[in-house]
Amino acid sequence: MKLRLALLIVLLCSHFSVWAHKASDSYLVVEAKGPEVIAQWDIALRDIDFAMGLDGDGNGEITWGELRAGQASVEAWALSRLELHRGGLCVLKLTSMQVDSHTDGSYAVLHIAGGCPDSSGDLRLNYRLLFDLDSLHRGLLRLTVDGTTHSTVLSPTSGELRFGSEEVSRLLQFRQYLLEGIWHIWIGFDHILFLLSLLLPAVLVHVDNRWRGVVRFAEAWREVLWVVTAFTAAHSITLSLAALGWIALPSRLVESAIALSVVLAAANNLWPVVAQRRWVVAFCFGLIHGFGFASVLAELGLPADALLLSLIGFNLGVEVGQLAIVGVFLPLSFAVRNSRFYLRGVFIWGSLLIVLIASIWLVERALDIKVVIESPLK
Repeated sequence: MKLRLALLIVLLCSHFSVWAHKASDSYLVVEAKGPEVIAQWDIALRDIDFAMGLDGDGNGEITWGELRAGQASVEAWALSRLELHRGGLCVLKLTSMQVDSHTDGSYAVLHIAGGCPDSSGDLRLNYRLLFDLDSLHRGLLRLTVDGTTHSTVLSPTSGELRFGSEEVSRLLQFRQYLLEGIWHIWIGFDHILFLLSLLLPAVLVHVDNRWRGVVRFAEAWREVLWVVTAFTAAHSITLSLAALGWIALPSRLVESAIALSVVLAAANNLWPVVAQRRWVVAFCFGLIHGFGFASVLAELGLPADALLLSLIGFNLGVEVGQLAIVGVFLPLSFAVRNSRFYLRGVFIWGSLLIVLIASIWLVERALDIKVVIESPLK
């Protein structure tokens, strides 16, 4: 049985390592004034290489020379995945290309200009970058139509969107960021593993140097309430500060610290250092996780009023996503808390698995390398 569990851990680690990094994003800024359209589109070099294979020498890095040599191919690929309509299809062309740095690496900056058949009416947009290769990809859009600014997050389900020069619906914008907050926590595997590391001992109590199940559900619920509240308060603070641009930390440092927080939280289940008041751990590490949550908002460059609204919606979405996880996990874990299955299989082996997965993430993020674990079945 132990050999089978060890084999399962190795196999899972080999798959979880692909989720160790920030989800794929591009940043699209469009301004339409009359029939004229200008745009700036920032696309990660790693995503361009993933889609087109620009790394000619296979050294894992895209040089400016390689990007410039493939400029025509990049232009054809990108513009085939973006359509604008205003009285008909707008004709777009690449005017120049540069390279810039975002918090998570180097990006190709595509400067685009074009014209539309009509000078008034709604502007329709269809965005399809990378959706055929990566369903988790998101496009962060800021679009201005005749002086009215819109912002949204583009996903595979967005389809064709219409934007007019009339006042933006704040309710629709709030709903968009609420849903994105829920989505972000559900695809944020490091955030989920950190939360699970704190939830695993919530139905247990550490007495006489051993773990045993709590007597009443209220005890477990009270513990979870403290943990989730502390985590929420902490990441709300740093999420707001980072998204407003008041504090900025390197993405590599933030992601490494998040991975370390997962390692320490899960290791505390195996070798308890903080067996009581785990809400303190949740609060301290939640401050770091807030910077991770803010990355998708800080890069969008929203106007101040829209940023405040998106902050509230996104933060509430994160909380809804967390509560959904708690709502599923807590009743099930309480029901089997005293069983050998939970105490040994879920709590001990689960915590060990989380430590190993997060350790791989920590090494990859801190050293900027890719850890590859070959399956022993090959």
